Amino acid sequence: MLGKEEIAKRIAQELQDGWYVNLGIGIPTLVANYIPEGIDVTLQSENGLLGMGPFPKEENIDADLINAGKQTITTMPGSVFFDSSDSFAMIRAGKVQLTVLGAMEVDQSGDIANWKIPGKMVKGMGGAMDLVASAENIIVAMMHTNRAGESKLLKKCSLPLTGVNCVTKVVTNLAVLEVKNGAFHLLERAPGVTVEEIQKATEGELIISGEIPEMKL
Repeated sequence: MLGKEEIAKRIAQELQDGWYVNLGIGIPTLVANYIPEGIDVTLQSENGLLGMGPFPKEENIDADLINAGKQTITTMPGSVFFDSSDSFAMIRAGKVQLTVLGAMEVDQSGDIANWKIPGKMVKGMGGAMDLVASAENIIVAMMHTNRAGESKLLKKCSLPLTGVNCVTKVVTNLAVLEVKNGAFHLLERAPGVTVEEIQKATEGELIISGEIPEMKL
């Protein structure tokens, strides 16, 4: 079973040279710490930054440098600061090759719910709806079940949706799954986790083809 850092490390393996990537709040921000050597990836933030680096060490914290989630960050050589409206123009124009988001629910159609629980106060929707509406490649980083042990990979989302038919892949503490043709397709299982455990924790339709390899971190 994976922790948050290991989920981020596995998602970092999906990055490709030359990509522009947006990292959502929560587990996705940790991906910045695990970009593989030998590839050039530019991280984009909705609050107006292109060229975000890994999280700073305590002695290097600059309170003026933050990401969209108000966490302190570092910048890479050649990074650029600009207005958030320009940042969203990049997103809406499809200039971001990969978006990594957290979620409360994902369903087998690729719908995602990640911004609101009815009855609970939220600060706002943020940029998630723009990101899911514009990106062709959306990976979700999440826990497979909630605190009550109930599946978060569903037949149909029950919470207010952020986007429909948009999620391409999900990486959880139990597995890596591709979302296509109205189902979750099991690609990899976390170290020490069995296929049967993943089946039990997945409410949505789960397709299992052949021997499922253990993910390499």
